[in-house]
Order: sequence, then C-alpha cells, then structure tokens
Amino acid sequence: MFRPKIPTMPQPTGLVTPPALVESTTVTPAAQAPQMALAATSAPFRPAVQLTPGTALALVGGGTAVVLIVGAVLVSMLLAVAVTATSTAVCAVVIRSLLTRR
Repeated sequence: MFRPKIPTMPQPTGLVTPPALVESTTVTPAAQAPQMALAATSAPFRPAVQLTPGTALALVGGGTAVVLIVGAVLVSMLLAVAVTATSTAVCAVVIRSLLTRR
C-alpha cells in the first residue's frame, strides 16, 4: 500500500524509422509585388512619433519623477530591513544576557 508503483515503459518491438523529411516550398516574389504596391500607395506616410519641446520636457520630468519615487521606495525598504536587523540583534543580546545571569 505504501510502496510506490513505478510504471514500466514498453520496449520498441521493431525497427524504428526516422520521421519523413519535409520539403520546403519556394515563395515567388512576383505574386506578392502587386499587393505590396497597392498597400503602400493606399496609406499616406506619417512619422510614428512627433516630439515637441513641451512633450520632451514632460517626458523628462515624468521619468525623473518615476526614478525618484522608485528610489525612495527602495531606500525605505532598505531602512526597514536595517531597523529590523538591529532590533533583532538587540533582542538577542538582551536574551543572552538574561540567560547567562541565571
């Protein structure tokens, strides 16, 4: 009841053949050229991002704010770990001194 039951793997009974080779198909670029030309002429060209000086200043200010907030959070977490370690060390010293006096 408490012994694990290990399944037995069946052994291959005959010759194992490798999988068949898959032949790659060739793509003819002439069939796709009219579709690409039609797609290129239907949409006007626009730049993806337009940065004005005000937008760049807002991005720099937002990035600075994010860095300062993340830094403050990380420093506060480090301070919490340091305070916890210090209090644990003080408690250990007090308990050790109480146990040695008895």
